[in-house]
Amino acid sequence: MKIVRRIGKPPRQRQSSPSINAGTCPDIFELSDGNFAVIGTEATAELDRELPSDAARADYERIVVINRETLIEAKKDIPDA
Repeated sequence: MKIVRRIGKPPRQRQSSPSINAGTCPDIFELSDGNFAVIGTEATAELDRELPSDAARADYERIVVINRETLIEAKKDIPDA
């Protein structure tokens, strides 16, 4: 598995990036196997109990938060199928 490309703008090009000067997360990447990887703020402890009853996560999965701008900027790069 390898990173194929970034989805959306790099952090330094987004206005509301929390680490705009450092150019760090959040970020979204498309992987060679067709999946996506997300760099975000760990929020499993805070949000796990908030999941709807029809949602679950495995012990090896984590809930991460990305800001709205990151996802909106990525939308144009996410394939429809």
